Amino acid sequence: MPGGGHCPDCGSTELVEDSHYSQSQLVCSDCGCVVTEGVLTTTFSDEGNLREVTYSRSTGENDQVSRSQQRGLRRVRDLCRVLQLPSTFEDTAVAYYQQAYRHSGIRAARLQKKEVLVGCCVLITCRQHNWPLTMGTICTLLYADLDVFSGTYMQIVKLLGLDVPSLCLADLVKTYCSSFRLFQASPSVPATYVEDKEKMLSRTLQLVELADETWLVTGRHPLPVITAATFLAWQSLRPAHRLTCSLARFCKVANVELPCPAASRLQELLAVLLRMAEQLAWLRVLQLDKRSVVKHIGDLLQHRHTLVREAFREGPVGLEAGEEEPRGQCGGPGQGKEEVASGSCGLPVGKRPASPALLLPPCMLKPPKRACPPPPVSTVTGDENISDSEIEQYLRTPQEVKDFEKAQAARQDARSVSNPP
Repeated sequence: MPGGGHCPDCGSTELVEDSHYSQSQLVCSDCGCVVTEGVLTTTFSDEGNLREVTYSRSTGENDQVSRSQQRGLRRVRDLCRVLQLPSTFEDTAVAYYQQAYRHSGIRAARLQKKEVLVGCCVLITCRQHNWPLTMGTICTLLYADLDVFSGTYMQIVKLLGLDVPSLCLADLVKTYCSSFRLFQASPSVPATYVEDKEKMLSRTLQLVELADETWLVTGRHPLPVITAATFLAWQSLRPAHRLTCSLARFCKVANVELPCPAASRLQELLAVLLRMAEQLAWLRVLQLDKRSVVKHIGDLLQHRHTLVREAFREGPVGLEAGEEEPRGQCGGPGQGKEEVASGSCGLPVGKRPASPALLLPPCMLKPPKRACPPPPVSTVTGDENISDSEIEQYLRTPQEVKDFEKAQAARQDARSVSNPP
């Protein structure tokens, strides 16, 4: 039955008496906190001396789980069930949460950080088991700020000394592309927009690998790159019906959010494809642009390793478009300069396009503009007096030494005249 007083943990007045091992205890019915507990006498000598021992002292259970920690543990389990993770993942995430909560810096943190801690423990567990899951997905489920989440994630990894592997890009592509609603007809998806899942996934993986080889993934968020690659793969499979569809409409039909940098990643991928197309003679004469090159993505990806190597290799100094190059570099040793047979790179023997640029990260091709700090103001004017002890460091020739000795002697004579004994 309800008792008087308030719960020291949650402030509730719903306190009930509970019999635990025949000992009456006053327990909060809202949070389960034990407000007062019964007493035990463990030995006959204790009873004789009227020594009463509390239940927590008799069992060693002095540390009670706070209401905040209980709520966090429940949210960890709920998040694992929402994501349909295996039970072993749930146990590991709970253990990480308990370890992190033992640190005073986490216990005294703000509520926002404690809410984010739930997702961090789940994400660490998934990364360690190679389960494809992104920060963005968890932030969406927890309504958490991405900057706060990433900062807390790095803090927990360092605090617990965990070894967390990076996310496999191929697994992320498979998981992310599976969420696109383009694989079966529906009232919101036109028939010409429906695509086979395996074909689209295979081509998207090839485009993401191409982006990785050309420095478009390094140091960047993977989802915009994957979104752009998926859009190009989808367009290239049926270009006649899909070239007029924009990236924004594609994401709307697929029922996925359009990341802000996806449009920039799309333009960078198209620029790489155009550079590759310039290495094929039969595509170079078509004068492709960023729209028409999509029709030939399948051919470009089929020979992407050779085309990337040819498009971004360093050309000899002074070799411009249309100039002849030495015999035997693209064709065989028996081919002359006048032959026009295509070599393995698809170019006429003896002819090359303009010398290509090096394959460098975008941050090196277009470095960010940083304001240069003003040069320090020098306080040296050149008119400063030099002491006798330092002047010897500036003497270099024997004549300078003689002149200095004469000046010192004259100085001594002037002093003796002005100050007679």
